[in-house]
Amino acid sequence: MVSWILFFYGSVIPVIIVLALIGIKGFVEITRYESGTTFFYKLNPITKVVLGIVVMAVASVTTWWIGAILTAAMLLVYLTLNDGFRKFMYAFYLFLSTFLGGTWSIAPYTPYSVLQLAGFKQFNVIWVWPSYFTAFGYEPYLTVQQLIYGAQVAFRITAVVVTSLLLVLTTTASDIFRMFTKLKVPIAITFAITVAFTTVPKVFDLIDTSVKMQFLRGFGYGKTAILRPFYLLVAAILAIPPTIIYLARNARNLAISVDTRGFRAYNSRTSLVELTYSKYDYIMWGIIVMLIVLAILANIFGFGRTIPYTGL
Repeated sequence: MVSWILFFYGSVIPVIIVLALIGIKGFVEITRYESGTTFFYKLNPITKVVLGIVVMAVASVTTWWIGAILTAAMLLVYLTLNDGFRKFMYAFYLFLSTFLGGTWSIAPYTPYSVLQLAGFKQFNVIWVWPSYFTAFGYEPYLTVQQLIYGAQVAFRITAVVVTSLLLVLTTTASDIFRMFTKLKVPIAITFAITVAFTTVPKVFDLIDTSVKMQFLRGFGYGKTAILRPFYLLVAAILAIPPTIIYLARNARNLAISVDTRGFRAYNSRTSLVELTYSKYDYIMWGIIVMLIVLAILANIFGFGRTIPYTGL
């Protein structure tokens, strides 16, 4: 019984965090652009994209605590956004869910030979899995070192997740379109990415509306509060078909709107607003260069790590 509880821990706990602490409405708030006047809002979209790529690269080739520091630093940036504390808490809950899920999705599957390559010399067994758990790919024993290894690798993921959301929260779809146009990305790809960029918050908004309608009609009525996250999960799953149907119908209206505006009538596209670089971009480019230098120095002085990840 304990083994099965641990088996479902990695998927159930992150989902409970998402449903109970973030909620569908929370996902709408952290995937939808809102105008602002602080530092990150004034950055050129290209600068923010390059920052995200560099953070991903630095977290991938350096030791785990550098990824942890980057995660913490990016989380603090949320406090500077509109309604910053609320967005910070949503981002923190998402980080926590990603960290726990990422750790558990790696730890029990990590062979002991990989742990030895990662620098662990001895193993402390905390649980012995039933023999049939090897069919799931589990190692025979769960060790403290596997959990540490999983947590180290998870910091690679969390740094990228919290940085990527900053781009979504502080950049308009029009700016995304202008950015890809300036980078000479094919117009069809640019349009597809822009539509996806605007569709994500709409999907969460539609699911939220559908879930609320189900509860208004008595779904889960009279059940204990402890079961509410599970009913939210079921309601969210049931909300997927109507959401897909609505989006499919809306695609026709979008196509008509695009044709009416003469999209792709010409090979090139003009813009009333040109993307420019401000002093804030130069400050951020300085930070980006510092991160690249940090990654180089970390590798020179023995703090650079690739797969398998280090225990140092």
